[in-house]
Amino acid sequence: MIDTRFIGTELPSFSVDVEAGRLRFFAKATGNADPIYVDREAARAAGYSDIPIPPTFLFCLEMESPQPSAMRELLNIDIGKVLHGEQQFIYHRPVCVGDRITFAPRISDIYAKKGGALEFVVRQTRVTNQHDQLVAELNCVTVVRNS
Repeated sequence: MIDTRFIGTELPSFSVDVEAGRLRFFAKATGNADPIYVDREAARAAGYSDIPIPPTFLFCLEMESPQPSAMRELLNIDIGKVLHGEQQFIYHRPVCVGDRITFAPRISDIYAKKGGALEFVVRQTRVTNQHDQLVAELNCVTVVRNS
């Protein structure tokens, strides 16, 4: 059983720069033809300061963590037993090219179902920009199979 004393534990925070080249590549890879995600002038005409990140792109930037396995290592979770349970994005402000954003993850809940056969770890991440403004909150549920 995963030790519930880790509820509230803050994981290492980290920062990343939002770059136009990565956004253009992501738009191309996902088939997103909306010009605001590849053309600075189209983005500005739409009211953004620069090219905005597309929905769910924060997940890609979150993978830039220097310790992507920090939570699993802390909780001693075998990656072979892990399932991705849920991902939620709550946006408060646009994130655009030129922003430097900081991810601050913490374990917000740990619980079990089916007599402990399944355990759930909820990670909430606050995302702020270079002005210390909250731009998004990410919620991720990791499921651990124990049978």
